[in-house]
Amino acid sequence: MGKGKPFLEILASALHGDYKFPIPEFLTFLFLLSSFIFASFGGFASPEIPEEYFVFFMTNSLMGLPLFILVMLLLKNITTGIGNDLEKGIIQTILAYPLKRRSILTAKLLSAFGVAILLFLGAQVSALCILAPDMVVPNLSVVFLTYVANISFALFIASITLLMTLVLRKGSLAIVIGIMFFFFFIILSDLVSVLARAMNSVLLMQLYSLITPSLAVGSYYRSLRFKVNILWAPSFSEVLLYIGVAYGIIAFILLLSYFYFCRRLNV
Repeated sequence: MGKGKPFLEILASALHGDYKFPIPEFLTFLFLLSSFIFASFGGFASPEIPEEYFVFFMTNSLMGLPLFILVMLLLKNITTGIGNDLEKGIIQTILAYPLKRRSILTAKLLSAFGVAILLFLGAQVSALCILAPDMVVPNLSVVFLTYVANISFALFIASITLLMTLVLRKGSLAIVIGIMFFFFFIILSDLVSVLARAMNSVLLMQLYSLITPSLAVGSYYRSLRFKVNILWAPSFSEVLLYIGVAYGIIAFILLLSYFYFCRRLNV
């Protein structure tokens, strides 16, 4: 038996478990509906304000509820998919496939992460193109950068939850930890901004941007409009650096998960 067929069988099984009808259809509807409801243009365009700012503001305004739904979907996929396999002993059957462990985990993550992110992006970008095609299409780089920065936060929470699921072997406990982490970092984001202004220092914002680069992206685009009274105005190259570090941290956590699954997980 070739390696391709077992990999596709595991991927198909994971997709069936993660996205049973009507989950994909309902999620797409929620992503689209919430995108249209929360969309905001950030005021009226003028020659003095770069169009990039308005595209960023509109793209960022779509993130609230849809991003929360994405995080919950990722956590659900990990804890009810991989977590249930560990708790119920199904993983023993899966490991009997003629595949290396890393290939098995890759198939699981393609379903848990990949499809969820594609659903999220497909709905969001479609909404943007419907709302303001004349602004969005010429500024796709702004849209791309905004999504890359925001999705990193969802992947950060999901990767931590994945590692906890493998170590604890209990999906129910891991999803509680994941949700706690999510709300902790949401609260921390507001606290960082308040403390940074109170201390008149950007150090906390810079440190927080290492795991949540959307803060750096937001500061960069706001500085394009508000030339004064800006506490932190990072350069474009600095923004890219923060995004790179954030994804480096995510990659490191995922590598730890692969190492544990391949070398330390005894079933």
